[in-house]
Amino acid sequence: MDFAALKARQRQERDGHPTNLALRVHRALSWLQRAEKADDADGRFIFLWIAFNAAYATDIDPQYRLNEQEAFKAFLGKLCELDTQKQLGRLVWQNYPQSIRVLLDNPYVFQSYWDYQRGQITETQWKERFDAGKHRAAKALGSNDTAAVLGIVFNRLYTLRNQLMHGGATWNSSINRDQMRDCVKVLGDLVPVTISIMLDSPDTLWGDAVYPVVMDG
Repeated sequence: MDFAALKARQRQERDGHPTNLALRVHRALSWLQRAEKADDADGRFIFLWIAFNAAYATDIDPQYRLNEQEAFKAFLGKLCELDTQKQLGRLVWQNYPQSIRVLLDNPYVFQSYWDYQRGQITETQWKERFDAGKHRAAKALGSNDTAAVLGIVFNRLYTLRNQLMHGGATWNSSINRDQMRDCVKVLGDLVPVTISIMLDSPDTLWGDAVYPVVMDG
């Protein structure tokens, strides 16, 4: 599943979509297309993350806002509930179970490791949290809990996202190629499936898209 296939479907169905869904999908597809054109892993990851953001971000009253990690975990849970074709399940259990395990074993995409490096927690604390995270992931994998697995994986993706977006990594750095490769693989498969599930569920309440289109005059 790629941009071309999803865009062809969207063109056929978009006239029947609610405005907010149509805007989300249109934006997400535009960034997915840009990600597919990227010739470097760093750029591809950034564009894929923007595509995912375009799909899930919701404009709600500030007092009710979840933090970003909680927001995308809730969104992933919603996708899993709507995923009648089990597309997400196939990704997790068939396409890259080994990639997920490798990613979860990588301390460089675990935020507590960096908290330890900055002296905010002890070495024992970060290692205990790391082991606990892997235990939760193993339990979720063992019970076929797709939403829980994806939530844990996205914690790791979010750490890499922060490193890139806040200037905490060098472009095309030789020291982060392993985690970049694994994260691009996971996100590159997940974003198209996310868009597909949204297209399958036009009657679902997706909420107001952030920064709506405003026409002058």
